[in-house]
Amino acid sequence: MSLVLVVTIVGAGLYVGGNIGANDAANCIGPAVGGGLVRYRTAIVAVAVFAIAGALLQGSGVAHTVGKGIVTEPISELGVIAALFCGGIFVSIATFLKIPVSTSQAVVGAVAGVGVASQLHVDWSKTLNIAGSWVLCPILSMVVTYLLYRATLWLLGRLEDDRFARRALRWLVLASAAYAAYSLGANNLGNAIGPIGALETEVLDPRWLTVLGAASIAIGALLFGRGVAETVGRSIIPLDLPGAFAVQVAAGFGLHLFSMLGVPVSTSQAVVGALIGIGTYHGIRTVSRRKLLEVVVGWVATPVAAGLVSFVLFLGLQRL
Repeated sequence: MSLVLVVTIVGAGLYVGGNIGANDAANCIGPAVGGGLVRYRTAIVAVAVFAIAGALLQGSGVAHTVGKGIVTEPISELGVIAALFCGGIFVSIATFLKIPVSTSQAVVGAVAGVGVASQLHVDWSKTLNIAGSWVLCPILSMVVTYLLYRATLWLLGRLEDDRFARRALRWLVLASAAYAAYSLGANNLGNAIGPIGALETEVLDPRWLTVLGAASIAIGALLFGRGVAETVGRSIIPLDLPGAFAVQVAAGFGLHLFSMLGVPVSTSQAVVGALIGIGTYHGIRTVSRRKLLEVVVGWVATPVAAGLVSFVLFLGLQRL
């Protein structure tokens, strides 16, 4: 493999990693940042550290699914480039519009589109199972958030020392943000390095790809993630400290669970589902329906559009 091709492939993976940071990593800290609990730049450092830990310790399952589970035959170097750049472009557009969409959906759709264009075997059964998890994950997050939020409020109401309770809750919110970031690394980093790892070349060391991918997540969040963080933390529904804690724990739990199953799911969907859980407790009128509609439309359109564009892009690259 030529040096130019290696640099292009790695660059495409880092581009996707940057988009994960700009759109998905902000979801882990959006509740805490939106609630004014922690400064954005401080939170990003925590995201970088815990995302790297999650990727190194539990990121291999999702990476294998993205790299070899959707398209069961080896994808060419051009196919990997087309899938990664296509998935990244869609998330870049959504980040510019401050809409939390799914990097998992964009990359899975793009990989499937390249597989069809390459006339390779696409495991549609597994692909549909992955799509089903995109529906299940936000529902799970919503239910867990609702129950955890009620339990947290009940416990706070029974504590007599309000000062101690508030201080403890602030630390719990920070810890839950770290857990969400860990789960992000375990699940979403596979979107950036999964297709590259499927090339099975000695030139691209998986360990270095993991570290570089996690670093690109932090850079993307630091430079471009503030808008999405504000959308998650403030625009969909106002959050108090118990709400921020419940949202981040529930979203982290959903991501962690599917990571152990090797299924790529959406951080955005997990967090938005959790926010709806808070809205269900306070009354559905507290949820911004317009902002929620924008998010749902993005979820539906992303995998379909990414698949179509990657199909056309790969054919164009082949002719060139």
